[in-house]
Amino acid sequence: MRTPFISILILLLPLAEIAGFVVVGQMVGVWGTLGLVLLSCLAGLILLRLQGLQMLRRLTEEGRDGRVPGDAIVQGAMIVVAAVLLLIPGFITDIIGIALFIPSIRRLLWSFIGRRFVVVNAASYTEWRTYTRRRDPARDERVVDLDEEDFHREPKPGSPWSDRRLGED
Repeated sequence: MRTPFISILILLLPLAEIAGFVVVGQMVGVWGTLGLVLLSCLAGLILLRLQGLQMLRRLTEEGRDGRVPGDAIVQGAMIVVAAVLLLIPGFITDIIGIALFIPSIRRLLWSFIGRRFVVVNAASYTEWRTYTRRRDPARDERVVDLDEEDFHREPKPGSPWSDRRLGED
């Protein structure tokens, strides 16, 4: 049920952006519209640099303090998405991108979508892989444990990778 909604949204967004260009173009003219698009692109670059550096500092501080920087990673990812939305020409994506640069809106958005994500740290992932490997009989049947005496490889005569043929050239 969600896939058709996302597909329709992806198809309608360019149409909505074109309509936005037409409306803004009628209000401020062609040069004003182009100026606004270039200004939003420049603003996206500047905001990405300023807030991106702030997020990198926060990531470093949390890492130095020994905490897992989960919130800082999420906030940084949202800033990158916001900057990309500002770089895309269009006024609807610009409005969404500017909104994502506001920290309170990012927190509100994360409170809605964060419930659907499961954060797994490296230790629990390793435990999960070990548990699933022990419980997977199909995987255990394919593994053959050999000693060095049980297996040895001899080069095929005439193979281009054998030592004899390489020395002849």
